Amino acid sequence: MSNVDEPLVLRNDSEGISTLTLNRPGALNALSPLLFEELRSHLTDINESPSEVGVVVLTGKGKSFSAGNDLKAIERGERASSPHQQAETLDFMEEMRQPVIASVRGHCYTGALELVLACDLLICSTDAKFCDTHGKWGMVPTWGMTSRLPERIGPIAARDLMYSGRVVDGAEATLIGLANRHVVDADLEMSTNEWAAQIAANSWHTLREEKIQMRELARFEREEGLKWARENGPGAAPDMLDRIQRGFQR
Repeated sequence: MSNVDEPLVLRNDSEGISTLTLNRPGALNALSPLLFEELRSHLTDINESPSEVGVVVLTGKGKSFSAGNDLKAIERGERASSPHQQAETLDFMEEMRQPVIASVRGHCYTGALELVLACDLLICSTDAKFCDTHGKWGMVPTWGMTSRLPERIGPIAARDLMYSGRVVDGAEATLIGLANRHVVDADLEMSTNEWAAQIAANSWHTLREEKIQMRELARFEREEGLKWARENGPGAAPDMLDRIQRGFQR
């Protein structure tokens, strides 16, 4: 954890939803090694609390989600706690039990783009700005960009964004499949919370199993995957009959 008084990642839990907020607004929520330590700590705790948290929202405080990797920290020689701290945190978030929604306004550049690509879902403001600036700074992606971006939007569109470094707004992000939806900035928080609540109202047992199955089946050929899903599913949720009865009573 950070040794400063103000947390670098804020956490708020309400009605089964845990909201994690990157909390460096003065630095456009730049992703420092210390911030990643706090983020991983929260994610680990949430993953180990499957009966208390069903959905996670990841957002940024202030006018931007995140401007990306903290270049000033790199210049200062600040080092991560392990050689692959950031990449392993993204891998963990992708594989954790709960679905994660990225809620993006303002800048979402480079490392921040890699971060949201590890989330399950993405909602953004219409004027959000997505950009991969690895080429501008002479960096090479190591947190998963070259795998996750083509998986999300297709190889042709991914090459365009990575090779050109151009900025994509929220409307185009939705059009190319980078985001699920976009809304005007004033509605972003409300729309995010409503979407998270809609998901959290469903069976957390089902949500976890769907996330597991989609990840696992990507590793199989189609027929093999269908067979794996039939033979390895955990069965219905313990409250399935109660849910069905409540549905008929509406």
